[in-house]
Amino acid sequence: MKIWLVSHYAMPPHLEERVKTIRYAKYLQEMGHEVLLITASTIHNTDINLIEDKSKYVEKEYDGLKYVHIRCDQYKGSGAKRVLNLLQFQFRFLSIMKKFAKPDVIVADCNCINYYGINKFAKKYGIAFVSEIRDLWPLSIVEYKNMSNSNPIIKMLYQAEKRMYKQSNAIVFSMEGGKDYIIDKGWSSKIDLNKVFYINNGIDLEEQEIQRKENSFEDKDLDDDSFKIIYTGSIRTANAVDKLVKAAEELRDCPKIKFLLYGNGDARADLEQYCQEHNLTNIVFKGKVEKKYIPYILSKASLTIVSVMNTSISNYGVSWNKLFDYMNAGKPIISTVKVNYDIIEKNHCGISLDSQESKDIAKAIMQIYNLPKEEYEQMCDNAKQGVKEYDYKILTQKLENVMQYAIDHPVKSQRRK
Repeated sequence: MKIWLVSHYAMPPHLEERVKTIRYAKYLQEMGHEVLLITASTIHNTDINLIEDKSKYVEKEYDGLKYVHIRCDQYKGSGAKRVLNLLQFQFRFLSIMKKFAKPDVIVADCNCINYYGINKFAKKYGIAFVSEIRDLWPLSIVEYKNMSNSNPIIKMLYQAEKRMYKQSNAIVFSMEGGKDYIIDKGWSSKIDLNKVFYINNGIDLEEQEIQRKENSFEDKDLDDDSFKIIYTGSIRTANAVDKLVKAAEELRDCPKIKFLLYGNGDARADLEQYCQEHNLTNIVFKGKVEKKYIPYILSKASLTIVSVMNTSISNYGVSWNKLFDYMNAGKPIISTVKVNYDIIEKNHCGISLDSQESKDIAKAIMQIYNLPKEEYEQMCDNAKQGVKEYDYKILTQKLENVMQYAIDHPVKSQRRK
């Protein structure tokens, strides 16, 4: 198969933090397929632009992977310039990519705003189009930005989302309840549920083992004999890290328990100030670390913790990248929300909470802290064994099957040129 993997935010390997697209490319090539990655020139959440002149695009090769970077304007935050960046990418894709030999299938990590130009290109040239949905959008805007479903812009975006699904040869949701979502939206009469598939985010088990061995991390808090509760990821409102701070406050009289938070975000300064004002010495904000150090850091944990806002998005399952890192560390996991299609409960490797109250988080921590050694070790082993089905080698085989389905099931108006 000749495959284009289109991901606006995918980065070169030496800059990448979200590795899914790169792992797909690597293993698809090993399976004998010809792969091209197509991305924007801008690197999200940085000042880096891979095209500094007026070139419309550049072709690069990194670690044996072939890329086309399409020039887009720099932006910060989530305002108008970011929307412009998204629009630039898809419409420049239309004109630039016609110069390249056409693929058999395009897999696009997309949403209802940035799919249109890519899908239009696929339809024009009779190319199978797979939309890969990693976030439920615009539902995420409704939930995290407290917007109404009846807002005219939101209603327009939902209609665009519906069209994207209808026009796709296949749809891959990274959350298990993708079909439920389409049914709940009332779209199942227009969208064939047979073309809806589930492939979660995952982990490269082989690479993580190498990283753990080769990238130790100097941190005295990791090497003491405390019961270490480790959180990795963004520290912002959507992650509800304030609940962890309050849980630490509940447990301040337990001298063996320590919270270590690795990550950064706009909520960090206020939370650190709260800890200082309340003399909370059992929680430490460590800042952001390079992803290569995460396997080693997590190997030192006694317990890992997922913290997010509780929203209706969890009705359809979750695709938290950190969950698979945590499972591979072989340590129990606490999630501050209970979700449908719960991977933690399925694998009996931790506790998912109905409540986000700090006292309930603290209670769950103490429950694991006080487990008999045999039960604790069984939970650790369950995590380590359960993560194996999310190895990118296995997930890529699933994607290969989806792409073949997409090729075999053209939608109306597709024509090969």
